[in-house]
Amino acid sequence: MYRSRYLVLATIMIGSIMGPIDASIVNTILPVIARSFNTSISMVQWVPMIYLLTISSLLLFYGRLGDLISYKKIYLLGLIGFTIASLLCALSPTIEYLVFFRGFQGVAAGMMMAVPYAIITSSFPVTERGKAFGINAISISAGLAIGPSLGGFVTFLWGWRSAFFINVPIGLIGIILTQKFIQESKGQSGRIDIAGAVTAFISLFSFLYFVNRSQSVGLNHNTVSALLVGIISAILFIFIENRVSQPMLNLKLFNNITFSFANLSALLNFMSQYVMVFLTPFYLQRLLYYTPEKIGLIMTSFPLAVMMVAPFSGYLSDKIGTRILSFLGASICAVALFFMAQLSIQATSSDIIWRMALFGVGTGIFQSPNNNAVMSSAPKPYLGIASGVLATMRNVGMVLGIATGGAVLYASVPDQVLQVSFLEGKNAIVFLSGLKYAYLTGAMLTGVAAITSLLTKN
Repeated sequence: MYRSRYLVLATIMIGSIMGPIDASIVNTILPVIARSFNTSISMVQWVPMIYLLTISSLLLFYGRLGDLISYKKIYLLGLIGFTIASLLCALSPTIEYLVFFRGFQGVAAGMMMAVPYAIITSSFPVTERGKAFGINAISISAGLAIGPSLGGFVTFLWGWRSAFFINVPIGLIGIILTQKFIQESKGQSGRIDIAGAVTAFISLFSFLYFVNRSQSVGLNHNTVSALLVGIISAILFIFIENRVSQPMLNLKLFNNITFSFANLSALLNFMSQYVMVFLTPFYLQRLLYYTPEKIGLIMTSFPLAVMMVAPFSGYLSDKIGTRILSFLGASICAVALFFMAQLSIQATSSDIIWRMALFGVGTGIFQSPNNNAVMSSAPKPYLGIASGVLATMRNVGMVLGIATGGAVLYASVPDQVLQVSFLEGKNAIVFLSGLKYAYLTGAMLTGVAAITSLLTKN
């Protein structure tokens, strides 16, 4: 039994590494794709955006579907769909086809991301869950760490299409292992809450579209309309879920203090993380004049630190509980962002690397215990939807973090400075000042996450 549950975990890690690798690779090769299809930046940006929007909008639905059908079926369908979509992306004849197939890939990736926490929770006893979540975090961090370098390498050798082809053999291995090692979970009797699923999808899609597009085009008819649709759909969703007998998202889950505050902590921590991840490459390029290769190596220090710390933190949470570790991790993240705000124009690579590594240490200490707190506080019949909620917090936190960092920077730095690729003199000082305010905002976000972590009961 001991061996079999770790084989389940190894199988889950196959899927866990595919998503981060794919996302980080695609962001790296976007300029190459734009040149290949001779298309605009505004068009090629839909390649990552449609993927993110479809994943984030469907996670709750897939989580509930896993509760009703089986976690294995949802996860396996996700792997199969993701593998097929990757092949179709690689064969895309036009940018429009690539955007469409990326949407299909996002639909499948949502299945892979919605239920892993539920599978791990149902496969491991309470005394080993933190350790399992910590080990699983290795695959996510490894994917983020190797994605940019791998993407640049295979694109240089064989072109951008190879970046999608590499998902195919990994996906086939994952499909075989899933069939062999993951057990079918017994689905519950019940029906799908179609109205709740539709309104949740529309609300999340519209809100995330508003957040994403308003960064580049500002407030216009389309973005404001998307926000209004998102708000109205959210109100309808809550109304429906409070009245149907079998809701897609049982809102009573949020009556549990640990479930609510641990999810809130996850959202805030991921927001702070993506303030740093989004803005730091601009600092490295525009102020320090680093090459893309050097930027990629420096940014890798963050996920590498997470990868080294998360397993130990998860194991420790099984022994001493989750609350103190989550508080400590989020607090270290806040300190790291405070130090990031002190960087100067004369900073060296080592000055940046140790700060980013410190943030990675904090993230590694925070995430595994916090995930453990969320999943351990959810009743067994709702493990799928709890896993979906946690995954949604992660994805929404990423989008909001990028938007928050961008908003603070844009509000602090004049447009004419933001348009310059390489800054010096007074312009460099102004840009650095904007970055400082953004990093401090991120520090406050994860500082609040530290406080909300203390409000949990585990």
